[in-house]
Amino acid sequence: MQELLTIIAKGLVEAPEEVKVEADAPAEDGTVVYHIHVAENDMGRIIGKQGRIAKAIRTIARSAAIHNDEKIMVEID
Repeated sequence: MQELLTIIAKGLVEAPEEVKVEADAPAEDGTVVYHIHVAENDMGRIIGKQGRIAKAIRTIARSAAIHNDEKIMVEID
């Protein structure tokens, strides 16, 4: 999952070398929170107008997680 989010984020930003994806330890209910860190100048590119790109990233990640029987959340920091 971490690789998927990294590939998606690097494809969207101008400074792909500054993209970092970190995962928290699973919560009590088994949910893993992934944090995407990008350069400050690229925040608009990863969030998109009215959050559409961020929503699409979350949808793709949730679909992949369901396929692997996981629960995830994606946060953009």
